[in-house]
Amino acid sequence: MTHLPNIHYLCGFTGSSGMLLVESSRSTLFTDSRYTFQAREEVHDSDIFIARHGLIRAAGAAFRKLRGRTRVAYSSTQVTVALRAGLQSGAGSRVRWVDGGNAIEKLRAVKDAAELATMSEAARLNSDIFRGVLRAIKPGISELDLAAEIEYSMKRKGAAGPSFDTIVASGPRSAWAHARPSPKPLRKNELVVLDHGAILRGYCSDMTRTVFLGRPPVKVRRLYAAVLEAHEAAKAAIRPGVTAGRVDAAARGVLRRHGLAQHFTHSTGHGLGIEIHEMPRLGRGDKTVLEQGMVVTVEPGVYLEGFGGIRIEDEVVVTAGGAVDLTNAPREFLEL
Repeated sequence: MTHLPNIHYLCGFTGSSGMLLVESSRSTLFTDSRYTFQAREEVHDSDIFIARHGLIRAAGAAFRKLRGRTRVAYSSTQVTVALRAGLQSGAGSRVRWVDGGNAIEKLRAVKDAAELATMSEAARLNSDIFRGVLRAIKPGISELDLAAEIEYSMKRKGAAGPSFDTIVASGPRSAWAHARPSPKPLRKNELVVLDHGAILRGYCSDMTRTVFLGRPPVKVRRLYAAVLEAHEAAKAAIRPGVTAGRVDAAARGVLRRHGLAQHFTHSTGHGLGIEIHEMPRLGRGDKTVLEQGMVVTVEPGVYLEGFGGIRIEDEVVVTAGGAVDLTNAPREFLEL
């Protein structure tokens, strides 16, 4: 196993260099000497092998010690051609390589009680950051300065850092769904989209809010109301046994009734956990069945080129009774 988030999930290691070999009765983490002390601190249920001559060589030597002809599962989406060739060269002909698919990602999709407790705390922290930064959202501050304020607040509150590059986009740039903050100053009578998340004890949070500087025109109010209606419809569709695509269809159907479907240009949401994007994807036609304990975002939006965009995003946990919000910042349209 080479995907670091999966290694973290299975054995607790958070370093940037590692491979994990999982056998029927044991597992071994291969890392290098930079992480000797860190691995001893973080890893408790796996053996630790400090590779002196490279991880590939060490893992290949371990494969050669396996008895008999052995099947080794790997993820074809995460192991490069060069990496597999190196492992195969070290392992020899006794190893038969099989595609393990996304088995670990499926495990990660359903959170246990400890994970949910951490993610709930991370979501509350992220919501508090939004409340605290509201006083700084005013004409004259640049998108970059506002993003820096958000990320500074994360660390002051105990987060390891942002789950992703914080998005602050104002005016016509708010129609860019994944805009990077720019030196542009916020101006009166503009939409401002803020999309941010914080990492707490290894787990991500994610939330988007859209505000208006000044008194919004009727068009903006109607757009916001339509997005909020789509947001609520998607949440109402979430429950165990429902497909991810059905949740997406609920949001998309509302925007279609408002004549805005063509301006909704991404999926309704995604899974969340150790990584900012995990299974499942709440996308058009996705057949993944939601399960109790999954954490997903709900984030419909509309984006009008040259005018601006509106997105409302919360993270929710799938429970037997439906979706339960983890983020709790206000969703009503804020005029600042």
